[in-house]
Amino acid sequence: MNAKSVTKSKVKRKIPQISPGDTVKVSFKVKEANKERIQTLSGLVVRARKAASGGNFTVRRVTSGIGVEHTFPLSSPSLEKVEVVRHGKVRRAKLYYIRRLSTREARLKERREEMAEKAATLEDIGEEGEIEEPVAEQVAEEEVEEVKKAE
Repeated sequence: MNAKSVTKSKVKRKIPQISPGDTVKVSFKVKEANKERIQTLSGLVVRARKAASGGNFTVRRVTSGIGVEHTFPLSSPSLEKVEVVRHGKVRRAKLYYIRRLSTREARLKERREEMAEKAATLEDIGEEGEIEEPVAEQVAEEEVEEVKKAE
């Protein structure tokens, strides 16, 4: 029995592909006294490390003007669920520069290929495989609204 087979068995179940720049919602178990509850933390993934033991990722959130970072091991039993809210467009593996930016400056653009994937999940496909017009118009309107918000 080698080390890889032992660590492989501890790797967490279905956790989506996480990369730096993603905005995620993490549900994890918190134990207080003799009670256990599930707490959620939504924020920006600052770094993601992959390793044989599962790796870990760090989530940053600014609350009341104070930045809070939390590192979650992927193989932890206290990690309940990870949900990717949006994929950010970044060119770095570690986003430590976000720490010194204000909240408004720290906003990241969304990756365009993910928008197409999101539109594909929203659309209702007809019998011939064509996109129904109302859904296509709705997706186009959402993109226009996002551009207006960015300006």
